[in-house]
Amino acid sequence: MAGDCSQCSFRAKYDRNRKSWLGRFWRWHINFCPGWKKYFLALPDDEREQLAKKYDFWKYRS
Repeated sequence: MAGDCSQCSFRAKYDRNRKSWLGRFWRWHINFCPGWKKYFLALPDDEREQLAKKYDFWKYRS
């Protein structure tokens, strides 16, 4: 699914209910999604840290 990661509907599902099927799929998917990597690494350091903490995502941590 190509698009803006900040407006992703699957991400919104995760934010509303972490245990939903689409929410869990989105969280698994960001571990290898090239679009998420590009989006995540383009963020300023402070926003990147906030997202990493919010989503328990430490893969591209610098």
